Amino acid sequence: MGTKAHVRLTAFIFSAGLLLALGGLASCSRTKNGGGIRASGTIEAREVDVASRVSGQVRELKADEGSRVKTGDVLALIEHDMADIQLRQAEAGAALAGAQLDLIRKGARSEDIKQGEEALKQADANLKVAGDDARRMRELAAKGSVTIKQKDDAEARLIVAQAQQAQAGEALRKLRQMSRPEEIRAAEARLAQAQASVDLLRKTISDCTITSPVNGVVTRRPVEAGELVSPGATVLTVSELDSVHVMIYVTEKELGRVGLGREAEVTIDSAPGRTFKGRVTYISPEAEFTPKNVQTREDRVKLVFGVKVEVPNPDGLLKPGMPADTILAAARTDSP
Repeated sequence: MGTKAHVRLTAFIFSAGLLLALGGLASCSRTKNGGGIRASGTIEAREVDVASRVSGQVRELKADEGSRVKTGDVLALIEHDMADIQLRQAEAGAALAGAQLDLIRKGARSEDIKQGEEALKQADANLKVAGDDARRMRELAAKGSVTIKQKDDAEARLIVAQAQQAQAGEALRKLRQMSRPEEIRAAEARLAQAQASVDLLRKTISDCTITSPVNGVVTRRPVEAGELVSPGATVLTVSELDSVHVMIYVTEKELGRVGLGREAEVTIDSAPGRTFKGRVTYISPEAEFTPKNVQTREDRVKLVFGVKVEVPNPDGLLKPGMPADTILAAARTDSP
């Protein structure tokens, strides 16, 4: 190699080394000045599995996958013909229990009480006649004008008349009182039990209409009309897409430069050139291994911290499952 060639090679090596050194200084400068933290993740949304509270056959589904729904919109109807029959039966039982309670509270009819009063008056009259007859027989027996048997017969008629008068009086007292407090309480309890059965069946029928608990988009419909479902079975899944999030993972060194509320920029491949603004809403308090969906084994065995970036999505462009790139506005770590 000639002298000139050697000089040119030396100059090239020197220039390359100088450029690398300047690049390294620039890199260090970006880190110390709080440069953004880049990470990739997947768009996720809050999903609500709308389940059936009752068992039965799906009569109708009111929403398809992709349908946008609002809170309170009817999503599905479950058959409740049997519950309707049971409700009518329970309502009839409640009506009967109510009528029985009214009867007990009101007591006997006025004509029954009047009849009892007449029976007591007749018993009083019979008792007076029997009493007078018994006294007269005693006086005559003392004079020897009647036989002992006649006297005893009069005494027996008096005893019977006294018993009949007492019985008529007790019957009238019962008619006026009609029922004891314990009987009224028992009737009230029967009415309450019957009404509870009615309320339970009405609630069951109401639960046969399944409504959306949130605003969102139907993203899954695992059942079809005509299928049987059990309590707790998911009928539809509604995803809230007005606000989505991206879960990314940062190292322990980067964690000190991340804070709640910090701004972030999110981009997706399907909208090149557009940036979605977001904020950090959650930072994992514990380290974990990088999730298995990371491609390289070297990265999967690293301990990292999960960071959730919440992103408003009023246009609905961000869909669950989309890959997304995120740049976090990191805090400064350099000392003065």
